[in-house]
Amino acid sequence: MSRILVIDDEQVIRDALQRLLEHHGHEVQTAGDLPTARACAPEHFDFIIADLKLPGADGTDIIEHAPDVPVLVMTSYASVQSAVDSMKRGAVDYIAKPFDHDELLMIVDRALRQERMSRQNAALKQDIQRDYPITGMVGSGPAMREVHERIARVAPTDMTVLILGESGTGKELVARAIHEQSWRHEAPLIAVNCAAIPESLIESELFGHEKGAFTGATGKRIGLVEAASGGTLFLDEIGELPLAAQAQLLRVIEDGEIRPVGGSQTRKIDIRLIAATHRDLDAMATKGLFRPDLFYRLQKMEVRLNPLRDRQDDLRELTEFMLDKAARATNRTPPRLSKEALDAIARYDWPGNVRELENAVERAVILCDDEEIRPEQLGIPVEHDRAPERAAPAFNLSLDEYFRQFVLTHQDTLTETELAKRLGISRKALWERRQRMDLPRPGRQYA
Repeated sequence: MSRILVIDDEQVIRDALQRLLEHHGHEVQTAGDLPTARACAPEHFDFIIADLKLPGADGTDIIEHAPDVPVLVMTSYASVQSAVDSMKRGAVDYIAKPFDHDELLMIVDRALRQERMSRQNAALKQDIQRDYPITGMVGSGPAMREVHERIARVAPTDMTVLILGESGTGKELVARAIHEQSWRHEAPLIAVNCAAIPESLIESELFGHEKGAFTGATGKRIGLVEAASGGTLFLDEIGELPLAAQAQLLRVIEDGEIRPVGGSQTRKIDIRLIAATHRDLDAMATKGLFRPDLFYRLQKMEVRLNPLRDRQDDLRELTEFMLDKAARATNRTPPRLSKEALDAIARYDWPGNVRELENAVERAVILCDDEEIRPEQLGIPVEHDRAPERAAPAFNLSLDEYFRQFVLTHQDTLTETELAKRLGISRKALWERRQRMDLPRPGRQYA
């Protein structure tokens, strides 16, 4: 039910509108002049219908007393100029007397629907900024201060950025921060995980294709690169991009052009490119696995994210932030972390980085039955102290090598479900990859 204020100096019109709107489920209050309307606290209504000519004032004067409430202006003196003047003062629409009831109801419903959508969007943006504080990423230690400074320097430019860091360190969050602080922030940010698209489809997905370009290409398709035109393209795990697609991407960087698969002509685009990887692209270029010319263009500006094990200064702040976020998601008061749980968090190496910490905190909040989280509810090994000698950086590892190392390190202390969750995959995918890489769980053999 919406609350509507009707302002008109004619009692007959006020009564007619009240009956009409109440019949359609609205709560209606009426006023014969502006002083009476102001006494009704117009800023607390959902919609206002005001006659343009009121005793001693114009109906549009109500707008300044309720700037956030949509106002529909009605008048017996219909003219283009009065409509333009009303809209300039902030009215959402204009209707001439005598008016059709269906037309009035349509305008009211449309305006109320748009207002609800605006409020929902504003609330959603607040939630997103609270849950994922793009321009104020969690962490105030020296490493994160350096990241903030680098983002602030590079964001206003159109320079290509390469974000480096292990899986789970927050590379996409940095990309979004750069986009949000750039002049392109009103345009889209298109994020693409290069490792998630089959090699046979990657060129078509990125650059589009023409009808008949290959079997199954029944129509023309716009690629993700072109969809990002005017905004920012974020290519995550760019180290997994096939060499043929790398050549196409080089054309995008150098000439601002794309050629769809099966196309004979190039098309101009305007994007800002941000790439990310956990791989050593320099070493890959030396081995012929990555184009050196593309690597040199990507590394114009680098943002390097430290693994969580090297961010002890941020660990407590991150944990508290995620604890509050998980509690809000489950609609409960945030439980406290016991001293033992805090000690376990501080000792653990966090091979899955921030993503693994978030998963552990979410798990603990769900399992916690009282006001304090115990170490075992985090689902991390608590019997071992931090062991720097075994915390070899995964920065130079391939995805398969990282998977092998993580599974072998944790399979004795975690269930298969927990392993899959830490790796961000399903149990079925974990089983299939174990089988493919000949990594049976201890005590089991795969047929």
